[in-house]
Amino acid sequence: MDLPTVWFVAIAVLWTGYFVLEGFDFGVGILLPVLGRGPSAGDREADRRVVINSIGPVWDGNEVWLITALGAMFAAFPAWYAATLSGFYVPVLLIILALIGRGVAFEYRGKVDDPRWRARWDVTIVTGSAVPAFLWGVVFANIVRGVELGANGVVTSDLADLLNPYALLGGLTTLTLFVLHGAVFLALKTDGPVRHRARAVARRAGPVALLAVAGFLLWTGARHGVPAVPAAVAVAAVLAGLVLAVRRREGWSFAATAVGVAAFTAALFGSLFPVVLPSLVDPAFDLTVAGAASAPYTLGVLSWIGAVFLPLVIAYQTWSYWVFRRRVTRAHVG
Repeated sequence: MDLPTVWFVAIAVLWTGYFVLEGFDFGVGILLPVLGRGPSAGDREADRRVVINSIGPVWDGNEVWLITALGAMFAAFPAWYAATLSGFYVPVLLIILALIGRGVAFEYRGKVDDPRWRARWDVTIVTGSAVPAFLWGVVFANIVRGVELGANGVVTSDLADLLNPYALLGGLTTLTLFVLHGAVFLALKTDGPVRHRARAVARRAGPVALLAVAGFLLWTGARHGVPAVPAAVAVAAVLAGLVLAVRRREGWSFAATAVGVAAFTAALFGSLFPVVLPSLVDPAFDLTVAGAASAPYTLGVLSWIGAVFLPLVIAYQTWSYWVFRRRVTRAHVG
């Protein structure tokens, strides 16, 4: 493969890593009030701390994949980066604001011992998790569908154009898929009442996520074409994750939902190639892998940088997950 194709695959891998890792902690944040409940105020607070502590050591590290993916797009495909972030300005801005609020909420929730203070930050955590989980699906569905892209590389689609039925289904798909992924993660990572509730949520969310993934990929295949293998793997993995969750095999269930998220992302990128941003104005205005790429020298330097630092990032995150591998219970939060 030539360097532009190599970097397209590398960016697809980075986005896949982001959705697999950030996907479950988006799901955890969304499920905070659902799983953090109990017969007394003390039980509710203890369970919510269990939910938050399950992702406490890893959520900010997961966001490194987003920074790396966007940085790679900027360096390897500047035209794609510029058209995407300017064309999807409002959704991307909302995602950034939600992520900022979510990060602040994790840090400030416990600063004041006041139920009303914590309740406000809990709303911020839920909103800051649900908004990106939904809008990333909207953004990537529109990237696959295409936008009003002119010969000058400027996207003229407005927010109403971006909120089309196909994109809304894409947002619903990522939202439900991440909820399932997060529920399975909590069933694996926690114990006690939170674990039991997470199992119940996974059983209820699984069929919805399965229908959404299958429906969205069928629509994508009918309208835009989608690689059969990753699409089939995505549907089969989500189904396997649901079945394994019902059988209380949390470890294998989490592995299956992770594969499902990865295969779903791979199917989206596979349906794009060799185009990175289709134009609804004229196919001649499509941004392609070859046309949007940086100069060969730039891609060569990036390849050496990526070959050195990407394994270090993966090794560090693997180590951090291993260190914090034990289940979280009420006993750990006092």
